[in-house]
This record gives sequence, structure tokens and C-alpha cells, in this order.
Amino acid sequence: MAPTRRTEIKRFMRQQERPARELAFLLHDVQDPVNVGSAFRIADAAKAQVILTGITALPDHKLVQKVGRGKHKRVPWRTFETVEAAAAALVAEGFTIYAVEITDQAKPYHLVEYPQKTCLLVGHEDHGVTKAALALAHETVFIPMYGKGASLNVHVALGITAFHALHHDT
Repeated sequence: MAPTRRTEIKRFMRQQERPARELAFLLHDVQDPVNVGSAFRIADAAKAQVILTGITALPDHKLVQKVGRGKHKRVPWRTFETVEAAAAALVAEGFTIYAVEITDQAKPYHLVEYPQKTCLLVGHEDHGVTKAALALAHETVFIPMYGKGASLNVHVALGITAFHALHHDT
């Protein structure tokens, strides 16, 4: 079996059935440009839009651009001064907001029925999603951890939940 060339990969991917679900990623206080750049790559792969709030690193940061491999030029993105303004805009557009965070009300990400327009909210690398941002979410989901670690890197958790939300009913 020979390795697939880049042109063949692009052709193969164009033939894949596209999920009808629309995704948005709301990054609030995601400070590490590596996580932000990775979120842009995931957004491109999932055909999602990206919303940046708080102290989230912006796409003009060199590391966001490097890690994101320029995806900020292709992925629709916008900034809001506050997470409240971002959430209000998303809700007005018909999105349901799911915070990816461990709380006493959180449900395992794979047991949730995601609606047609789903927004995944992620937070700071150390502190997680703020209480103010959690209050704006319609639901909270978490990724069960079976080892000694209690969490995954922000962009890894975003990728897992995003692709599950896209394909949970297929």
C-alpha cells in the first residue's frame, strides 16, 4: 500500500459527506497561542467559526499563525469585548451554547444530543471556563478521564467534542 499524495487526499476529502450541523467555537480567556492556533486548525477541519473574547490570544500573534498554519485567513472569526456580548450574539443567531468544563451539572459529552447550531465554549488553560461564562451556557459537557489526569489540553478537548457533536447522530 503506497502513501497517499496530497492531491489524492484533497480529492478524497472533497468526496466525503458533509455534516449538516453548524459549529461555532467560543474561546474565552484562552491565553496560550498554541491552543488558539490549534483551535483554528480544528475549526477549519470542522467547518466551524471562531469567536474570541477576554484575554484570548489573537490571530495576529506569530505563534497563533504558525501553529494554526494560516487557517485564521480561511476560518470565519470575530472578537467581542465580553463573553456576555459574544454569547448574546450567538444565541440571537440560533446557537445553543455548551461549555466544555467539569461541573456538578455537566453531562458526558458523548451522551448529549447536539442541536443543528451548536457552540462549544472553552476557557482558560488553568482556570477553565469562568463562572460568568458558565452562567451563559445552556448545558455543560465533560470528557470522562480514566487515568490520573483530570483534564486534557484545551484544543484537544475542543477537537474531541467538536467532531462528536458533528457526527453524534450518524
